[in-house]
Amino acid sequence: MSRDTQLRLSLPARVQRGVLLAAARIPAGALAVLGRRAPVNSDGERVAPELAAIGWANDNVPGLNPFQGEVAQSRAQTDESGASMAEVLPPLAVEEDLVIDGPAGPIPATRYRSSTESAGLLVYYHGGGFVTGSRISHDAFVRRLAHGTGLDVLSIEYRLAPEAPFPAAVEDAVSAWHFAVEVAPKWGLDPGRIIVGGDSAGGNLATVVAREVRNESVTPFFQLLIYPVTDQAADTPSRREFASGYFLTADGIDWFTDRYLPDVTQRRDPRCSPLLADDLDGLPPAHVMVAGFDPLRDEGLAYARKLEEAGVPVTVRREGAMIHGFVNMTLISPGARAAVDRLCAVVRDALDATPPPGTTSPA
Repeated sequence: MSRDTQLRLSLPARVQRGVLLAAARIPAGALAVLGRRAPVNSDGERVAPELAAIGWANDNVPGLNPFQGEVAQSRAQTDESGASMAEVLPPLAVEEDLVIDGPAGPIPATRYRSSTESAGLLVYYHGGGFVTGSRISHDAFVRRLAHGTGLDVLSIEYRLAPEAPFPAAVEDAVSAWHFAVEVAPKWGLDPGRIIVGGDSAGGNLATVVAREVRNESVTPFFQLLIYPVTDQAADTPSRREFASGYFLTADGIDWFTDRYLPDVTQRRDPRCSPLLADDLDGLPPAHVMVAGFDPLRDEGLAYARKLEEAGVPVTVRREGAMIHGFVNMTLISPGARAAVDRLCAVVRDALDATPPPGTTSPA
C-alpha cells in the first residue's frame, strides 16, 4: 500500500465528497434530460451536464477555485479535490513508493501494477499547471490507468513552480525517464516498451521528454498526451471561447504561466512550448486526447497536426462533451469514465500492435 498517496480529508472536503457521491448516483436518464439544456460550443458539441455543473461551481462557489491566491493553499486544495473525487477501485498487486535521484535532490514517485503480469511501463507526469498537482491529486486516475492498460505506472512528483520555475520540471521529468530505463529490467519489464504520458502540464512534460531523449539508445515506445499544454504563448479560439465557466479559465492559465515562466522571453522555448519546436521528426507514435470545452483544445490539435506533418504516427481523440481535467472527474461523470476506458484501449492496442521481442505475431 502506498503511504505517500493517502490523504486524510478535512471536514469541508468530506462534505464535498458526500455531495459528489450523491451526484454520482444520479440516474443516466436524468443526466440525459439535464443534458438537453447544457451549453453548446461553437462546433456544435454539448457539454456533459455534470461537468458543466463543476465548471459553474468552480467559478461561482467561494473557495472552490484552486487556481488563484496563495500557492500552498492551492496545492492543498488541489490534492483534497482529487482525493474527494477519487473512485473506489479494485486493489492493485503492487503499490510501491520510491525516491529517484534528481538533478536538485530526491524526486518522489509511486509505482502501481494491477496484477502479477505487466505489459510494460508508463512513466506518468501529473497535471496542475506546473504549480499544483501531485501523486495524491492524480492517484485515482493513475490507478485506473494501471488497471485499464495492464502496465506498470510510475507516477512522478517533479519540482513545482514558483519555488522551482522552468526548466526544473523538465529536468526532473528527464531524470525520471532515465530511472525508468534503468529499473525496468529489475521489474521484469522490457525497456523498449516504456511509454511517456501525462495530462495538461504533464502532457507537456511527456512530449518534451520524448524530444529530449530521442537520440538516446532507449527512447519512448509511445506518447500518451492528455489535453496537453503545447504553447505557453498561445492565443487560440478555444482559449478565448472557454476563458471562463469550464473549470480551467484564462485567469487560471495566467496564474500558472506567471509562476512557471516568470521570464516571458522563455515562453517560446520548445522545452515548454513544444508546438514551437522546429524539428519534431523521429519522435515516437503519439495519441493526443483533447476535450471539446477546454481552452487548451486548439493547441493540442495543432500539436497533433504538427507531429503528423513531421512523419510521426498520430491518433487523435476529441472528447466533445468533456472539460479540462475530466480524467480526474470519473467519480461523477459516466462520460469521463467512458473516455478514460477508450484511452486505455488505445494504449493496449499500441502494445498489441508491437509484440515484445521474442514473441511471434499471429498470422
